[in-house]
Amino acid sequence: MKEAVYSASFYLKAIHHKKQNMQQIIEAAWNNRELLNNSETQNTIREIIELLDKGKLRVAEPTANGWQVNEWVKKAVIMYFPIQKMETIEVGIFEFHDKMKLKTNYAELGVRVVPNAVARYGAYLSKGVIMMPSYVNIGAYVDAGTMVDTWATVGSCAQIGKDVHLSGGVGIGGVLEPVQAAPVIIEDGCFIGSRCIVVEGVRVGKEAVLGANVVLTMSTKIIDVTGAAPIETKGYVPERSVVIPGSYTKRFNAGEYQVPCALIIGKRKESTDLKTSLNSALREFDVAV
Repeated sequence: MKEAVYSASFYLKAIHHKKQNMQQIIEAAWNNRELLNNSETQNTIREIIELLDKGKLRVAEPTANGWQVNEWVKKAVIMYFPIQKMETIEVGIFEFHDKMKLKTNYAELGVRVVPNAVARYGAYLSKGVIMMPSYVNIGAYVDAGTMVDTWATVGSCAQIGKDVHLSGGVGIGGVLEPVQAAPVIIEDGCFIGSRCIVVEGVRVGKEAVLGANVVLTMSTKIIDVTGAAPIETKGYVPERSVVIPGSYTKRFNAGEYQVPCALIIGKRKESTDLKTSLNSALREFDVAV
């Protein structure tokens, strides 16, 4: 038993040391781009992209204290582009011309991919993910059981949790630069309604519901109107919130105009399972999806 514990501890220390070494190489190349001509640097960058593709490394990851952004991993993604050469990629009758390979081996991964769906190499798709005709960019992480519906896009480095539904036409923004910026994070069990847009590092808490056409940026007011007085926040949708598009009046030099916002109109009930709760929320609050 002691040997097993010692072996596991040794393995974890080895992984930590390897990550530290990779980070040092990436940071050096970030500060001196001449190092991109170095074979060790190129091999390290390609190893990081492979680890991202397999889900063994993430641009952002949940911790006990919240989400941690691994800036050095994002830097590796950015520096992957200049070390890659343009090439022609043929897929059946289709032809692409790009620096990035396409993701492959979907059957082995347990991922369902409907024709015209595309994911780039370096994006992680967990078992049980379904991709309707849609797009997932490099550095993104899509966890188990998530549906990426028709014409939905998951931008570079975005983090999508388990059992999420990204409805038709949803736009999840990508972020590479500035490197310190957090990616968009959609946590487990969320339902993102048709044509929603979530960008600029906004985080949507677990099991939240966004009704159709909700637009969230870091400057969008998110107003909780469930109490006697409105409560305004930005950049984060609390867990289990039911959200719809709204507007508020803002004065400009030329007069008063309506500005978009998002309204929290209720919560998914904890007394029912998620599917029932979702249907209940949509009926009770008349939310379009």
